[in-house]
Amino acid sequence: MKRFFTGFAVVSLLLAGVVSYFADSDPDGLDHVTEQHGIAEHARDHPLGGGPLADYAVAGDDRLTGLAGVVGVVLTLLVAGGLFWLLRKRSGTGSG
Repeated sequence: MKRFFTGFAVVSLLLAGVVSYFADSDPDGLDHVTEQHGIAEHARDHPLGGGPLADYAVAGDDRLTGLAGVVGVVLTLLVAGGLFWLLRKRSGTGSG
């Protein structure tokens, strides 16, 4: 099981850190569809739109898309891993 999660983490980090640079962002697919169907007219800025990882970048620098992806993956894995550890410990099946 550890081998699976390690492989999952490595593949996720590679996709976020390397492949994300090849994504077309002008406009991205979701933006394009919302513009086609008039949904974008009703869009508002997200309250966290000025956050440090907003718009798939670090502090608004589009050259750091991969770094934003890696940070996002690491944070997600830490939160998910922490929740999993807590639930496992609470159920009494954890080893420590």
